[in-house]
Amino acid sequence: MLRFLLALAALCLPAWAMAAPPLLTPAELNTLIKAGTVRIVDVREADAYAMQHVPGAVSAPYFSRWRGPADNPGAVPPLSQLTPLIQELGLTPEDHIVIVYTGIDSTDFGSAARVYWTLKMLGMKDLSILNGGLTAWKGAGLPVSNQPATVARSHFQPRMDQDMIATQAEVLSKIGKPNVNLIDSRPAPFFTGRIALEAARARGTLPGAVNLDSDLYFELGTAMLMDKAALEQEADAPSLKPDAETIAFCNTGHWSATEWFVRSEILGQPHVKLYPGSMVEWTQSAKPLPMMNEPGRLAQLRYQFMSWSHRNLGTKAP
Repeated sequence: MLRFLLALAALCLPAWAMAAPPLLTPAELNTLIKAGTVRIVDVREADAYAMQHVPGAVSAPYFSRWRGPADNPGAVPPLSQLTPLIQELGLTPEDHIVIVYTGIDSTDFGSAARVYWTLKMLGMKDLSILNGGLTAWKGAGLPVSNQPATVARSHFQPRMDQDMIATQAEVLSKIGKPNVNLIDSRPAPFFTGRIALEAARARGTLPGAVNLDSDLYFELGTAMLMDKAALEQEADAPSLKPDAETIAFCNTGHWSATEWFVRSEILGQPHVKLYPGSMVEWTQSAKPLPMMNEPGRLAQLRYQFMSWSHRNLGTKAP
């Protein structure tokens, strides 16, 4: 009788109440594996996967399978590239999909967050990330495998949810608007224009942007997100406008995927978008787009020399 009542209650719950939790502990994932109710996608490099991985995980390396071209790696790959990948991994919207990353640091987590965002944008509904990645899994004393998993291909035809994507044109139209928060998820030296990614053609940030380094969301020195209460405290920056639309960006939509994940998936904030192309795409525009914190010509030359000297002579970083 009790089982019947519990099943009936589950049927009465709204869809959002039954959704997969965005973060899983190793113990929670292990329980799902034993129940046979989960699909695991390992986004580490192929050679690392071949050495050891969570049993049953399929390999889909982040940099070679989920990113854009070398000159604009944050760009969303076309459906002609993503559809075969989704089908190869045997994924459908009915699956509970868990993403596993290495678990080294906050940048490493960004790969899992970006794949999570991509899968959700393609129509996947039940998604989770193993908090702490393979490092946490092994730290919990759970087994690893070196045997590649095989899965049946799916026939799912994904479509892109454009409402999750902030385009360059949309970002340009939102600059200066009172009801929009532009969050730059990069470390401060990028935000202030002291350093820049090589693929970027200018230094600085978007006009009106607020700098929130995504590293602030992690337990110190780990690749594990903090608990929800701590995340709420870190995300509630006084410089942000309350109840406003949020667009997160960085260099190539990697660090900012963590910002999107924390706000949209953990904290449940509405109207949060990712600008995947971010500053690399922005600064590569044929027509120069507005910038903030862009250093003058002399300062740029000085920073460029300091960057060269740091890389080649081991001097102090800019």
